[in-house]
Formats: sequence, C-alpha cells, structure tokens
Amino acid sequence: MKLATTIRASLLSLGLSVVMIPATVSASADDKAVRERISETVRQASPGLQVQEVNRTPIPGVREVLINGDVFYFSEDGRYMLQGELLDLKERRSLTEQRREGQRAAVLGGIDADSMLIYRAAGKPKHVITVVTDIDCPYCRRFHEHMADLNARGVEVRYLLLPRAGVGSESYRKAVSVWCADKPLEAMTAAKQGKAVVDRQCEHAVDRHMALSQRLGVTGTPAIITDAGGLIAGYLPPDELLRRLGEMGSRRAGR
Repeated sequence: MKLATTIRASLLSLGLSVVMIPATVSASADDKAVRERISETVRQASPGLQVQEVNRTPIPGVREVLINGDVFYFSEDGRYMLQGELLDLKERRSLTEQRREGQRAAVLGGIDADSMLIYRAAGKPKHVITVVTDIDCPYCRRFHEHMADLNARGVEVRYLLLPRAGVGSESYRKAVSVWCADKPLEAMTAAKQGKAVVDRQCEHAVDRHMALSQRLGVTGTPAIITDAGGLIAGYLPPDELLRRLGEMGSRRAGR
C-alpha cells in the first residue's frame, strides 16, 4: 500500500532519533504514556501523519496503532514498528483484517447515501455494496456491464468515484461531468461504455470521494466493500460475487 510504504520510509528516516526513546516499558504500561511515546515517534517522522488510535493487542508489549486509516504495530516504547497481518492461529482469523473491517464500516457509516451514485436493487436489497470505481478502469467497466443483472438479483450498488489519474486528469473530468449530468446514472453507464462524456461543471462530490477512498485504504479499482467493512479487491463475475457476499455475511440495507 502506498500510504504504508510512505509511513515506513518516514519512520526509518528518523535513524538514531527513534532509539532515544526509552527502550524498556512494562507490559502493563499506562495507556496514555504509551500513546504519547508512539505519537511522538510518528510526529518526528512526519507532522502530516496522524495517530488516530492506540489499542492493546493479545501480545504483551505490542500495541495496534491506527495511522491515517491504516493499521501498524508498535512496541510500547515507540522504538519498533511492525507492518503486516496479526493472525490468531487458534481462531484462524486475521486480527488486522478484523480491525480494518471495523474501520471501513465506520467510514461507510458516516457517508450520506445522497452523496453517492446508487443503482438500486429490484425489491428489497439482499446485499448493499459500496464500489470504489474509475470510469476508465477496464475491470470497472466489466463490473458495470452486469449492473442490471446484479440489481435484478437483489444487489444495491453504491459508487464512490476514484479517478486514479488524479485531479485535473481526463478521468477526473469525466467523473465530475457524470456527477453533474442531468441523469448521472445514465451518464455513468454511457461513460462506462466508452461513449463521449459532455463536459459539465457543478458543485460535485468527486474530491470527497477520493478522500474517502484513501480513508477506506483503497488504492486500486474496482474495490467492493460490504456494509460490514469486508473488502473484495478486484472484479468478480455476478455468480462469484454473490457467492462471496453470502460467505462474508454482507449486512442488508437499513441504514
């Protein structure tokens, strides 16, 4: 992940300044003091990095740290950092992914449905998914080809727009123009089919969608996220997608 790589590089660039933090901390260390130590390490790496949470883990002396929406692990003295999956082998589950799911669900819970492009299911939805999409992404276009089928089979699709080429790019222009169209859903379908997108300007949500995608930890498209925060990275045909959603226990519509 690009953000994770940036954070790791920033911390390593501190060199000996990190070692100056006391190296011995009790497993029962005061939570506030531990948070301050870890936060200071991160601040030294980059003032732009924000420590959002510091939580205990099942491993004595190791804390789970949420930085700019991503999960890391630090020793309580702030000297050592681990990046990777924390696995509970007895329960056969990833504690790291469980934490990420909770974070994604919290982000989605704070998004007003009116600020997304929504293709509603026929009848009562069986699954509600948020899909981070790029109009010019080939696999995003393949996903969109199945929209009518997915809606007919009870899947509600909520789009967040992530033009990966960035602000000012042709993909960004298309995203803004689709959002500003008189009929955005029809305009999106036309754009996904490669048809010309009429240039339109208005007060749009594309920049916010890009920021939300970063908070969700999404760097590639399409990224399919359930209301419970489960992530499916990449394209799946309808039958396989519905099977996966059933396995993941996607929560039904209701918020």
